[in-house]
Amino acid sequence: MGDKANAHPGAAGRATAADHPASVRNVVLVGHSGSGKTTLVEALALTAGAVNRAGRVEDGGTVSDYDEIEHRQQRSVQLSLVPVEWDGIKVNVLDTPGYADFVGELRAGLRAADAALFVVSASDGVDGSTRMVWEECAAVGMPRAIVVTHLEAARADFDEMTRTCAQAFGRDDPDAVLPLYLPLHGPEGPDGHAPVTGLIGLLSQKLFDYSSGERKESEPGPDQLPEIEEARNRLIEGIIAESEDETLMDRYLGGEEIDFKTLVEDLERAVARGVFFPVLAAAPAAEGARQGLGTVELLELVTGGFPTPLERAAPGVTTVAGTPRELKPCDPDGPLVAEVVKTASDPYVGRVSLVRVFSGTLRPDETVHVSGHGLADRGHEDHDVDERVGALSAPFGKQQRSLTHCIAGDLACVAKLNRAETGDTLSAKDDPLLMEPWEMPDPLLPLAIEARSKADEDKLSQGLSRLVAEDPTMRLEQNPDTHQVVLWCLGEAHADVALERLRSRYGVQVDVVAHRVSLRETFAGRSAGRGRHVKQSGGHGQFAICEIEVEPLPGGSGIEFVDKVIGGAVPRQFIPSVEKGVRTQAARGVAAGYPLIDVRVTLLDGKAHSVDSSDAAFQTAGALALREAASDVGIHLLEPVAEVTILVGDDYVGAVMSDLSGRRGRVLGTEQTSGARTLVRAEVPEIEIGRYAVDLRSLSHGTARFNRAYARHEPMPPQIAERIREETDHAS
Repeated sequence: MGDKANAHPGAAGRATAADHPASVRNVVLVGHSGSGKTTLVEALALTAGAVNRAGRVEDGGTVSDYDEIEHRQQRSVQLSLVPVEWDGIKVNVLDTPGYADFVGELRAGLRAADAALFVVSASDGVDGSTRMVWEECAAVGMPRAIVVTHLEAARADFDEMTRTCAQAFGRDDPDAVLPLYLPLHGPEGPDGHAPVTGLIGLLSQKLFDYSSGERKESEPGPDQLPEIEEARNRLIEGIIAESEDETLMDRYLGGEEIDFKTLVEDLERAVARGVFFPVLAAAPAAEGARQGLGTVELLELVTGGFPTPLERAAPGVTTVAGTPRELKPCDPDGPLVAEVVKTASDPYVGRVSLVRVFSGTLRPDETVHVSGHGLADRGHEDHDVDERVGALSAPFGKQQRSLTHCIAGDLACVAKLNRAETGDTLSAKDDPLLMEPWEMPDPLLPLAIEARSKADEDKLSQGLSRLVAEDPTMRLEQNPDTHQVVLWCLGEAHADVALERLRSRYGVQVDVVAHRVSLRETFAGRSAGRGRHVKQSGGHGQFAICEIEVEPLPGGSGIEFVDKVIGGAVPRQFIPSVEKGVRTQAARGVAAGYPLIDVRVTLLDGKAHSVDSSDAAFQTAGALALREAASDVGIHLLEPVAEVTILVGDDYVGAVMSDLSGRRGRVLGTEQTSGARTLVRAEVPEIEIGRYAVDLRSLSHGTARFNRAYARHEPMPPQIAERIREETDHAS
C-alpha cells in the first residue's frame, strides 16, 4: 500500500486487455454530488500516466463526464469507466453520479465493482444518502475505503472529518474506520490557512511530500514523531484487532514490536475482507504537476488491499428455463457469463454496451446469446436472441481503445449488440444462461409527454424504447385509461436528462403535459333507465327497447350484469347485445368520461321487432338505458388510493407524518427499524402524490425512500370532484 517501504513512483497508463483475473481490480467511486469523484478519477489517471499534465486524454477531453449533457449540467449523470494501470495491475475505475436521481447508475457501478471508494468532502461532511449506500455495501460485505477531498477549503479539518466518518460509517466498531495517513501542512498563508502539502505515513513513519508536483519520500524530524504516535498506536491496534492471527494482539500488548511487513499484510487482508475501512486523503494535481496529493497512496491501496475478482462470488446464474447453474468463480476458461451493466447510444458507432464478464472470455466477432427477463413491467420485453459481438474496447474519454479479448473479472465495451439492454446476460449461444438481476429503485415521478408534431410522433416510440433500454430505472407506460404516454423517472433531474436525450440524441421534440390519474365513476344510489332505439328510414329499420335497474356494489366488484327478463320480452339472442352495450358505455363513462365500476345492472324488460331488431340496435339501447339511469342519480367520482411505505430517519418522521396529513393520507402504522429509521405505512390518494418523489427528498434531505402500490378506488371528496368535473368540461 502507500505505506510500503519502496512505494512505486508511477506507471505507464494505457489500459490493455488483462490476461488473468488476479491482475484486475474493479473499484466504484461513491459519494454525494460535488464531493469530487470525477476530479479524483482524473487525478488518478494523471498519476498513472494515462493523461497529460492538463488532465486531458491525449486526443482532448476529460476521462470522465464527457457526455454533452454532463458538460451542460456541470454534473455527472451516468456511469463512466476509466481503466488505468498501476504496478502491473489493471484498475477499472467506475465513476458514478452523486445526485439521487441517478442512483440507477450507482447501482450498476456497484454491480460491476468488487470494492468501493467512498469520497467525502472535508467541507461538506457525510450526507444521509451516502450513509445509506454504505449500509447497502455492508449488507453484502463489499470492501470499502474512504477518501477525504477538498482539503484546500478554508475550514477543512482532516481530523474532524475522520471522526465524522467513524461516527457515520463505524457505528458497530469505530476503531475499524481509521486514517492511514495524517496531512502534512505547509507554512501558513496570509489568511492564516496552512495548506496540505503532503502526507505522513502512520505505519511506515515516512513523509510523502507533494509540494513539488511529484511525490518525494523523506524521514520525519524528531519533533514530528511524538505528533503521530497516538494515531499510529490506535491504527496498529485497529489492524491487529481484525487480524486472522489471534496471537498478534497478545504479542503487541506484551510489548513486542510488530514488524512493518506483518502490519501491512494484515491491513491488506482486513481491507479485502471488508472488516477494516481505511481513511485516506486526496487532492488534484496543481497545474503542471505530475501527481495529485494522495493519489499514489490510493492506487497502492486499490492494487494491494482491494480484492481481486477471484475473491468475489458471482451473482446467481440459472438456465433460461430457471434451473440453477453452479459455476467456478471467475474462471476465464469456464462457460461465458457476462452482464450488460450499461448501454448507451453513440452517434457514430450506434449502441455500445458496457459489460462485466463473470465467467469465460469474451472475444470480438463471436456469436453470443443475449437474454433479458424480468423487466416487462418497465417496458422491457423478455427476449432471447443470438447476436454477433462487434469490436471490444476500453473507453477513455470520447475515444475507444481496442481490446483483443475480455477475461472473467474484467470490463469492456461491446459494439453493435442491437438487442442488448442494461441488465441483460451474454452467454454462449449453445449454452444460454441468465444472471439474477440486481436491485433497482422504482421510478415514482410521472412525466406525461406528447409529441410536438406529426414528424416527432413517428419517431417518439423508437426514441422512448431506446431510452428505457439504456436505463432500467425508467418505466414506460401507455395508460389505457387516460390515453397518456407516461415516462416514470426517479426525479426532476432524471426527467430533464430523458427529455434532453430525446431531443439531442434521437431528434424527438416533445411537450410535457399534466399527468392524469385513472379516475372512475360509480352510482351513488339505485336508479332505473329505459333505452329506446327506434328508427325507420326505408329498408330495414332499427328497433330495440330495454329497461334496466342499476344499483351500487362494494368496491372491487366491477360491473355485474343480471338478466331478469320474463316471457321473452327481449329475445335470448339479444340479451348479450344489451350487456355489451352496457359494458361499452360503462367503459366510456356516464358523467365525466371516466370508466364506470362497482355497479349491478339488471335487465328487467324490453321490446323487440321481428324484422328491425338487431344486435347493433340492442347494443345502442343498452347504452342509452345506462345513460338515462345515470341522469337520475348522483354519480360519485372515485380516485385511486395508493398504499405507501416510507423508510425515513427518526429525525424526519414528524415532518413526514404532517405532510401525509396535508395530502389526505391515513397513517396505518409505524415500525422502528435498524439504523435509527422508521417505516411508515399509509394510504394516500394518488392524485396527491404525483410529485412525492421530489417532495419527500426535500422533506428528508435525501434520506427517505418510499414505495407505492395500488390499493383501491374510493369516493373523492365532493369539492375536489367538482373541480375535476369543471376541468374536464373546460378541456372538452
